[in-house]
Amino acid sequence: MSEQSAPIYAAIDVGSNTIHIVVAHCTADDLTILADEVEMVRIGESVTATGAISEQKRDAAIATIRQYQTLAEQHGAEKILVVATEAIRKASNNAEFIKVVKEATGLEMVLVDGMVEATLTFMGATYPLRHEFHAPDLIGVMDIGGGSTELVTAEDERILWRTSFPLGSGWLHDRYLPSDPPTRDELEVAQTFLHTFMEGIHLQQVPSVLIVTGGSANSLLYLVHGAFGVELTQERMSYDDLLRCQGLLYALPAEEIARRFQQPLGRALILPAGASIIQAFMQHFQLDEIRVSPHGIREGTLLAYARYGEQWQAKIVAQVEQQEQWSEAITYADDSTLDELVASDASFTQIGRQLIIERAQKMLEWRDEVLRNEDPEAVHKMRVATRRLRAALDAYASLCDPKALRKGYRSVKKLANALGNARDVDVLIQHLQEQLAQIGDERREGIHWFIARLKEYRQQQQRALESLLLRLDGDALLAQLASCLPEGEE
Repeated sequence: MSEQSAPIYAAIDVGSNTIHIVVAHCTADDLTILADEVEMVRIGESVTATGAISEQKRDAAIATIRQYQTLAEQHGAEKILVVATEAIRKASNNAEFIKVVKEATGLEMVLVDGMVEATLTFMGATYPLRHEFHAPDLIGVMDIGGGSTELVTAEDERILWRTSFPLGSGWLHDRYLPSDPPTRDELEVAQTFLHTFMEGIHLQQVPSVLIVTGGSANSLLYLVHGAFGVELTQERMSYDDLLRCQGLLYALPAEEIARRFQQPLGRALILPAGASIIQAFMQHFQLDEIRVSPHGIREGTLLAYARYGEQWQAKIVAQVEQQEQWSEAITYADDSTLDELVASDASFTQIGRQLIIERAQKMLEWRDEVLRNEDPEAVHKMRVATRRLRAALDAYASLCDPKALRKGYRSVKKLANALGNARDVDVLIQHLQEQLAQIGDERREGIHWFIARLKEYRQQQQRALESLLLRLDGDALLAQLASCLPEGEE
């Protein structure tokens, strides 16, 4: 199939800062883009302020989606996909918002989690690399949105590691850099916060190429072209280029930046925050330059739909889970118990059954400690136990009854996710608290505020975790897992 005869699809990304559409001829591996438009709506502004999407932001979003719906239809789009990210995930009234959008436009809005967002962004940002003769083996992709930042590393197109941080340009602007232009004190506090935040991020191997996508990165690259005469075909931005941009953004009001360099005023207002985030990541990973991509979650969504059709979301979720399982099996599998069992006369199937039961029992031993909520390490140890159990299930999956395995695995995975949500917040709170001792009194306010916000979020995760554990029937789970490999089978 030629690119020009390929079907036309459209993807609308409803983010914290912007609503963005891409319309393209789509194949499973490539896109020919017909339209690419973006509108600054800043839904995240109301979510940060009140926890909910305001009526004004809701109406503005619906008007923009309708406009894009018309644009897609004018290009003959056979399918219009709508994905929503961080601001909608966080909004207390997100279900109502999704319902109202459906009623107003007839379009189904898909709310994707951070890991799926990271995967789709990676797919979208890297598909042009297939046309490069010497594409790098180890790459990173970072998407800086309004309310979150996704980071992915991959080797030979296989994702090795991914995460999603609750940190975005709109959020940083609203919380730390509200002045126009930012004041020196605001910049110092924001930089202290970012430095502290970055200390908690560790990569086993820093990629040779970091591709940065999102509105902030692309606007900064455009600013480099307009202000400093860099070639428009140049997609790389050096650390020095970034510093020069910051010099302008910290000296001139947003209206002047918008007028001089053809930037939307809404983007110019939050661009200092986006630049600060990029600088913090480049410093932390000791990068001299980044590559900037105009592509991201929209293009990734189009490629996913072209490959998998209506099951695209389920397929991407399955990929995320499979890659997590593969990583955990390598990292957490412990052969000590297995060695003891192999030394006996047990069959391979019997060894697997005993190993699965033992690891399930060890996982359940931590339930009471987690419910008491007195020692954060209990959550960590139970989470590790779930990972070791899942590694055993993965190792013996080929011998298991498929139906019993799916049912048991879902139960363990659901518990692992709840434990992971709680544990990740514990680690970040602990790190921030340790950093407070190294920060002057005048800079502590922002860190204290963020810790308080994280503690509130941690309490929400604890309630969800406790609800799950109280409903969990341990004996029934053990019986369910044991049925995966019935006794007597060889």
